[in-house]
Amino acid sequence: MIRVLEISNQAELSGILREIGVDPYGIGIMRLKGMTRLIHIKALSNITANILKQEMLALGADAAIARGSLTGKTKRTGCLLMANDAQLNRLNAKLKNQPFGLGDIGNRIRNALLNYEKDNFLIDIGRYKLDLSKSTRVMGVVNLTPDSFSGDGLYTPYAIRHMPYADRIVEFAQKLVEDGADIIDVGGESSRPGAKPISIKEECSRVMPAIKVIAKKIKIPISIDTYKPEVAGRALLNGAGLVNDISGLRDPAMVKVVARYKAAVVIMHMKGKPSNMQKKPVYESLIFEIMEFLENAIANAVSCGITRDKIIVDPGIGFGKTLRDNLEILKNLQSLKTLGRPILVGPSRKSFIGKILRSGPQDRMPGTLSACVLAAKNGARILRAHDVKEVKQALKILDAVSGA
Repeated sequence: MIRVLEISNQAELSGILREIGVDPYGIGIMRLKGMTRLIHIKALSNITANILKQEMLALGADAAIARGSLTGKTKRTGCLLMANDAQLNRLNAKLKNQPFGLGDIGNRIRNALLNYEKDNFLIDIGRYKLDLSKSTRVMGVVNLTPDSFSGDGLYTPYAIRHMPYADRIVEFAQKLVEDGADIIDVGGESSRPGAKPISIKEECSRVMPAIKVIAKKIKIPISIDTYKPEVAGRALLNGAGLVNDISGLRDPAMVKVVARYKAAVVIMHMKGKPSNMQKKPVYESLIFEIMEFLENAIANAVSCGITRDKIIVDPGIGFGKTLRDNLEILKNLQSLKTLGRPILVGPSRKSFIGKILRSGPQDRMPGTLSACVLAAKNGARILRAHDVKEVKQALKILDAVSGA
């Protein structure tokens, strides 16, 4: 009997080699030979690309470049390297002292591979440590808005009138914890497409009482979902340990706040802002543009005093993305692993699910579960979800299958 395998990481390959009974020394050698990689480089000069292709061929590997780069009709070309880890290690050594930027390319390929295999993330969030090395965690949503797209906003005149506000929030948050939430994400301003911003005063009036009481009653990390530095600072003073910034740290003042309080941070990609983000967003190369934005934001954050090990990245599903864009992100999410930081994804009840299923927000749980499992399988370490219990159960099945 013969079976064909698609191996996604070195740990999976090592497990099969151990099952066969390969000597440990042999496993170390074969693991490098057995992992075939496709490495996509966005753009190189023709000279660099042609030298790189020749070096790859000399190693028994290959590189795909544009036809025009061979004939001289184009000045730059994309490049797709096809090689196993052993060949790529030898390539890095060969490129080390070569001109035309080849040494830098070799180092970048090496770092990308190291980041891609990294999964032992441990994030300090206030007084808590969140271990992301074993399974995907769930961030439960506490939505303190009257106009949420998902229909779960707790900040309504009826709710406040019929039950003390703080008590209702605690009850809701406790239910999320009972359902398996690993983080509580508190937000006071709607970020649905077309949403209008609210004042700092209004946002603080919604979220601060909730954060204060949740911090006292709930024993898991708290995240503040805001792009306003003033709101983030007050939230961090009152018990939050993570800033979930949909604007991707575009505001220098937010970078300073996160650094000052030594907080953890989610850097999200968004094209535009909520009021205009869904007005015909267009990308030349979606995944590369998201990665470039996040890479630059990480570098800026680190240069301003935010430690790299406190950074989480989010590709921003639904934020300046078409239906096709959202599906492409989920399909190619593993590409973001080369940034070397844990990935957070929030597909929960999003409109792209509604468009596929032709359903309203409250009827999108099956689609949400499917998107969440796919995201986790493709590298997400945190899932932001409204339906915590159901997402947690779906992830348990994924973990059971992955560990079988």
